[in-house]
Amino acid sequence: MDILSVILIAVALAMDAFSVSISAGAVIGSPGFRHYFRLSFHFGLFQFMMPVIGYFGGMYLEKFIRDFDHWIAAGLLAIIGIKMIKESFAGEEKKFDKDPSKGFSLIVLSVATSIDALAVGITIGVLNNPIFLPSVIIGLVCSLFSIAGVALGKKTAALLGNKAEAFGGVMLLIIGIKILVEHLAG
Repeated sequence: MDILSVILIAVALAMDAFSVSISAGAVIGSPGFRHYFRLSFHFGLFQFMMPVIGYFGGMYLEKFIRDFDHWIAAGLLAIIGIKMIKESFAGEEKKFDKDPSKGFSLIVLSVATSIDALAVGITIGVLNNPIFLPSVIIGLVCSLFSIAGVALGKKTAALLGNKAEAFGGVMLLIIGIKILVEHLAG
């Protein structure tokens, strides 16, 4: 597999993390270094790990999840999205309690945005290509896109005001629906 193909795959895989990072940046409002680092590190790490897991899990794992991997990703995004929308309508004092770059939300978002990378790892394994360099590239591209997404989300937070969290939740729901549509149509 040539480098250009790997980069194009990495960019395609990074789009979900980019969109979620925009939402996170908007919800946080004024993200600092820690927010950028946590999101880019976790999204990049999971995008790196999933192809490796897929590669070594290979056909064994694929036969168990291929029929519902899209449901897992969409479900995880829906849970977080609905929670964010619900919390956006709570009182102001509760509204900014939650930081999507921390805790369980961060792990759920990391898994949900990287499930497609698992299938890429399976594909790379089936093609008998090495996995390490493609996985590193996929992880780095995702990290860079996540940083850009948080920065863009920070700019949109000023436009959205106190409904940034609802906007982020709606975006996560849209990403989940997109995942379902792509898998059901394909």
